[in-house]
Amino acid sequence: QVQLVESGGGLVQAGGSLRLSCAVSGRSINTYGMGWFRQAPGKEREFVAATWWSGTFYGTSVKARFTASRDMAKNAVILQMNSLKPEDTAVYYCGTSLRGSPSSASSYDYWGQGTQVTVSS
Repeated sequence: QVQLVESGGGLVQAGGSLRLSCAVSGRSINTYGMGWFRQAPGKEREFVAATWWSGTFYGTSVKARFTASRDMAKNAVILQMNSLKPEDTAVYYCGTSLRGSPSSASSYDYWGQGTQVTVSS
């Protein structure tokens, strides 16, 4: 059984940083695409970042501020978020994929429960 558990969310002031982690069990991240998405109230799920077989990809709104990486020893993926803005406020989800486009939510077959990130102005 594949499970993903996100952690590291919280409340931070604008300009601050947070580090999200997504621990994966039941599947080795070594052979799967891993992505981060976010969803704010009343909005669609938005692509944030992904580490894929072909490289690392970022959504336009987070490029140069967020960094996605993998911790193979812990079978986890990390999202380092710097220079946070109030518009980054959302529930952040990690997902795992066998194939497809990294920026498309339909490419992912398993998701975590999400972690809340709130950025105050």
